[in-house]
Amino acid sequence: MNKPLTLNSPPEVGATLQRLRLARGLTLEDLSRIAGVSKSMLSQIEREKANPTIAITWRLANALGVDISELLSSEVRVTETIRVVDAHETPTLPGTHAGYSLRILGPMDLAGKYEWYELTLAPGGELTSQAHDPGTSEHLTVINGTVEVEVGAEKKKVRHGGTARYPADQNHSIRNHGKTEAKALLVVVHR
Repeated sequence: MNKPLTLNSPPEVGATLQRLRLARGLTLEDLSRIAGVSKSMLSQIEREKANPTIAITWRLANALGVDISELLSSEVRVTETIRVVDAHETPTLPGTHAGYSLRILGPMDLAGKYEWYELTLAPGGELTSQAHDPGTSEHLTVINGTVEVEVGAEKKKVRHGGTARYPADQNHSIRNHGKTEAKALLVVVHR
């Protein structure tokens, strides 16, 4: 005998999104900046006035550091003591045109305070940044290869194992003039 089909109601993504956002101390504006989703769209989603596309859901899950399934679930998960983020879950900012990639290693709820990245520079690759907010500094530790750091008119080489500390509230660049890939850890501290 066939049972009649029953349709479950769709997940309340808005309530879950708001709970996760508030648990991380993020404003709508913070999450909008981190996820690249407009503040008005986030507000509509949280009020259940709009349903996010799969692409937006994926960006929100990455920004909040959760699996998509957690964002689509109305169950409240117990916070894990140790949360492991697998490599495929780590958001990456590709700068393919400039020969770099930045893996976002820090949790999104600290963005705008402390941020840390794994920077990979192809031979000839360059990461150039406009001046950040006043008082911002960067700390770059080279894991392999050699890079050149330029801040204002000053340039310095940083070799394997070395760390450069510099003001990031002025235009600055990190370049790989070598013939092999360079890799570094980059910590940004906002004041």
